[in-house]
Formats: sequence, C-alpha cells, structure tokens
Amino acid sequence: MDWDRLLNPNRLGRVRYEGGVGTRTVFERDFDRIVFSSAFRRLQDKTQVFPLSHSDYVRTRLTHSLEASCVGRSLGTMVGERLMAGGSALARTCHPSDIGAIVATACLAHDIGNPPFGHAGENAIAHWFENDPKGQEVIDELGANSSEARDMLNFEGNAQGLRVLTRLQQPEDDGGLQLTYATLAAFVKYPNDVLGVSKGTSCHKKHGFFAADRETFEEVANATGLVPLTAPGTAFCRHPLAYLVEAADDICYHVIDLEDGYRMKLVSFDDVETLYRAVIHTPLDETRYAAMEGHPNSQISFLRAKAVGAVVAQTVEAFFAAEEQIMAGDLDESLTDRVERAQPFEQLKAVAASSVYPADDVVLIEAAGFNVLGQLIGLFLEAVNEQAGGAATAKSRTLLKLFPVQFYGKGRTDPGELSLYERVLAVTDFVAGMTDRYAVSMFKRLTGISLSAE
Repeated sequence: MDWDRLLNPNRLGRVRYEGGVGTRTVFERDFDRIVFSSAFRRLQDKTQVFPLSHSDYVRTRLTHSLEASCVGRSLGTMVGERLMAGGSALARTCHPSDIGAIVATACLAHDIGNPPFGHAGENAIAHWFENDPKGQEVIDELGANSSEARDMLNFEGNAQGLRVLTRLQQPEDDGGLQLTYATLAAFVKYPNDVLGVSKGTSCHKKHGFFAADRETFEEVANATGLVPLTAPGTAFCRHPLAYLVEAADDICYHVIDLEDGYRMKLVSFDDVETLYRAVIHTPLDETRYAAMEGHPNSQISFLRAKAVGAVVAQTVEAFFAAEEQIMAGDLDESLTDRVERAQPFEQLKAVAASSVYPADDVVLIEAAGFNVLGQLIGLFLEAVNEQAGGAATAKSRTLLKLFPVQFYGKGRTDPGELSLYERVLAVTDFVAGMTDRYAVSMFKRLTGISLSAE
C-alpha cells in the first residue's frame, strides 16, 4: 500500500475531486459533515456504559465519540509529522493535520451505527432473529447460511455505521454524506463481510459491512488501495489509519470508563490512582498533584489526562515499530497490545469489566433492552412484510404510518418494491437509529404500557 492512494481525497458518490473550500480541507469538511448530521446528534442519548443514566456526569456515546476524536486527532497528527519528516515526498501533497483530520473524523463516527443500549442492543437484535419464532421464519426464508441471514444473526453496529454514513444520512444523494474515500476506509475497523469473519483474529473478528453494502466498501477499498485477502466472503487488509482509530477508542474506554466508574462509586480512589499511575511512563508533576489534595475528583481527572497522554505517545511508537507490517497489510494486532505499558493498560479494562460493567443499573436496563428492541423489530417487520404481500391488516397500516418511508431506499415509497432482505434492513435501520429513550417510549406506547410520550 502507498500513502498517496491511502489518503485519497475523492468523495464517494461524486464524479471528481473538488478540492477544499476556503480555509477548510476536504478532510476537515468530512468532520463537519459528521458533526452536523442527525445521526451524530442522536448519540447524546445512546448508552456508553450507563444506560438511561440520571447522573449528568457520566458519559454518553456522544461525549465518548468527541473524546475519542480528540485522541484520534493527536494520534493522526503525531503520526503524520513523523511520516512527513526529513523531506518526505508525502509532505509535498499532504500536511500532518490532514492525517489528524481523517483519524479525528473516523473516530467521531466510530459509534454512529450503534443501536439503543450499546452492545447489548446489538445482542438484542441478533437474539430476536435467532430465537423469536417470527425471526426464525425470516432467517429460514433468507437461507440460514446466507450472508444476508448471518448479517442479522450477528448484527453489528460497525457495519450499521457504514450504512449510516453512505446511505441513511442524506439518502437522496448517492454515497449518503459523500465522505472522502480516505475517511471511510479509516472508519472501517473490520474490513470484511460476515462471511469473512475469523474469530481467531484481531482485524476480522467482526464484520464491518453488510451484504447490501459490499459493493460500496469494495469501491472504497479499491480507491484507497487496500490489499484484498484470500478468505471466505469479501475481506481486505485494514487501512493503516484504522489502527489509530481503534487505538483512540481503546484508550478512551479503557482509561475513561474507569473514571466514570469512580464517579459512580463503583471503584475506589486508591484503586484508580494505582491503575493510572502504572500506565504513565514519564515522571509525574507530583507538586501539582499534591496541591490537589482534598479534591479527589480533580486528582483522578489529572491522572486520567496524564494516562491518556502517555498511552497516546506509546501508541505512536508502536505504530512506527510495526510500520512495515502495517503497510504490507500483515499486522493482525491492536496497537495498544504493543505499547510499552501494555499489561497495566489491559488491567484498566479488566477492572472496568469486573467492577463497572456488571453494575446492577447497567445490567437491568440492558436486559430490558432485549424485550424493547425485539418487540419493536417484530411489530414493524410484520407490518412491512404484510404490506409488501398485499395483505396488510388495519393494525399494520396504522403501524406503517409511524414508519419513515426514507428507510425503503432512494426513490422507493412502498415495501412491495423491496426484497425480504431489504425489508429487514429497512426495519433494523429504523430501530437501530433510535435513541435509548425514544426506543423505550415507542415500546411503551405501542404495547399499551403508557400512552404518554414519557
């Protein structure tokens, strides 16, 4: 792979490169398009760790995405500076901030396809198709071993994210938001379809696009020069900047989820302090830290910031230590697994997994999400299928008044124009795009639990 192709500034769905506008580069405009999208705004009410939290402190998917974007910008710019040092030919066509902008934008969007209730929402959608009798009927009709059926049995927010960016936002335009090829390639953490999933790997343990979006990703991969892999289904090597996007996400949820856990009184001050100090590889300003004594929240925030900065610096070193493998498409490992303080960094995740994620409030609402999302998919899919078959009941016709026709696809206004797989995707697109509270509200109203909007 070579950087000239990897940093392709052309836009999906556009005929030709249009250049920057004023002082904004094409990659900065990608960032702005995400910020102003409705899908990004909805992340303010989507779960990070604590679903439907009544605390105004803990993070949502929106704040997590913003933080990951900041970390990603630092990682990308630092890598860019090293790549372009010493009279590199790349420096004649690119600036370090361009790479920073690409990584920042991909990080900003990395959770944009997450359904309500986070990863529990993904499991809830897959569970309905696997276990509900009506869901099983759909899978049988699609063909249990087909990529279309396996898309639903292994519903993946990463793959949904590509649909959001390239289809569901600005659906009237070819290519959706029409982001640059470079940004889209960096966004796809798992560059394979569901048939190309390999559970023993790091880069292909999940799928990054659905069967319906295979051609879209192939266009992105070819435009950026990603190396195709010999595998069942469709699979490519990762874009080098996808490793930085993954690292930014890892850094934020390893380090920052622990801070949230402390604020929610699930992890002690002493434990968090010890864990953060173990990750920091450079001397700490102990005088400044001591001056915060009596203000434990400030001390934890100070250590968190230092821990993030330390792992960022270590990740840049890990990138260049593995540069040859990365550019050959051979690295099947996360950069954070190769950082100087990899073991204490992994310990942050282990403590969060044992003390923060299993909290009763988290588990209770995640469990409820299975019922909420399963019933919503069941109700709307039944209505859409009945309408497509010309046998819509009064109930189905009423439900379809609540179903936005934009999910049928560009130029389509009737589910009868769609295949079964396309109808399934229309419903999962609708439900996955809901916020946590909207999903709960609609569930309660449709099932008669409450007729109010609360």
